[in-house]
Amino acid sequence: MVDVFNDFDHEDGDRLLESFRERSPNMFRVLESARAAGVSPVYVNDERGRWQSDAPGLIREALAGKSGKLIAPLAPAAGDAVLLKHRYSAFDHTALDVLLGSMQVDRVILVGAATEGCVVQTAIDARERGLKVSIVVNACATTDHELELTALRYASLVGGAHLERVMQDGRRERCEP
Repeated sequence: MVDVFNDFDHEDGDRLLESFRERSPNMFRVLESARAAGVSPVYVNDERGRWQSDAPGLIREALAGKSGKLIAPLAPAAGDAVLLKHRYSAFDHTALDVLLGSMQVDRVILVGAATEGCVVQTAIDARERGLKVSIVVNACATTDHELELTALRYASLVGGAHLERVMQDGRRERCEP
């Protein structure tokens, strides 16, 4: 789960929020399918320049904000791993690779925001670390649909990421960029 806790109070926040509203039900489907399969979700969220290392506080603040009802179904359950980041990739200067190694993970399934930035950069970094990667395209929010398509094509054709869509019943199927 990449950057699902957002206040949407930034330059492209309204466009991202619009996309997030449309795609958050799919994020929830992926999350619930993972939990039902016994797969522990891992959350990596931008700390938004706060430098306080307070993941619970960041989540509480996001849930109390204007998009709180929208993101509440995506909130971590007790025991879910939550890491904070300060760059685009969830791997860049975080403990994510150590955490995934301790969990013996060999594939990551990415959902979150924004596709053309943090999600694709995380996918590329995961591949560079030898992990298999799937991006669930209709469970990732975007600020720009054209840029999203370009980023997904790059992630797929150059980066080797699998692109998938989540269906209404929670199943995922491969798709093209």
